[in-house]
Amino acid sequence: MDADEQQEPRYPGRTLDLESLKALAHPLRVKIVDVLSTYGPATASTLAERLGESSGATSYHLRQLERHGFVREVEGRGVGRERWWERVPGGLNLNVTELDDSPATRAASKLVSRQWKQNRDQVLDDFVERGAEELPETWLGASTLSTMNLRLTEEQLSAVVEAWERFVVEQLDPYRGQDLPGSRPVQVHFNAFPVMDGVETPPAENAVPDATGGPSREAGS
Repeated sequence: MDADEQQEPRYPGRTLDLESLKALAHPLRVKIVDVLSTYGPATASTLAERLGESSGATSYHLRQLERHGFVREVEGRGVGRERWWERVPGGLNLNVTELDDSPATRAASKLVSRQWKQNRDQVLDDFVERGAEELPETWLGASTLSTMNLRLTEEQLSAVVEAWERFVVEQLDPYRGQDLPGSRPVQVHFNAFPVMDGVETPPAENAVPDATGGPSREAGS
């Protein structure tokens, strides 16, 4: 890639600056963003129940995430003091090479990346443990857990990543934001499999499908 190409994020979306990275760098905040990305809008109380936290804690962290543009209130939904929250659409790109090299920045980027990984591992573990017993064969047949071991140069690895990113834009982007009857949350790593939690739960109204990325990858919108 030339210098001009390197200036742009590989995926479209929001590139985290130092301030927003530090605002996100709390395990519960990363979990909240992930849950809203995967399952759609929720209240502080339903988030607290899903994550095993108090509603006071989820409410506080939602307000902090709102301040930094990660979540927003769903207008026109909710009764009385009840407030519904959703992910702000768009990807999250964490490029550590563009941030300062201070210990605080490194610690924040590691925390966010580690929590993203733990969240991905959890949904994959749930699929492996429960999928065969709880999913129809048609869903199992549509899923894949795929790994290929290669020896590549830096240039070849970069070419593979660029090809994957073109695939994301061409083949996956058209599905973003949809919520069709019969659909359910799906994560694509590439592993691609249905999320097990909430198997019998109907799609959330106005859900914004999403997935979270790793150290220098975007969390897709």
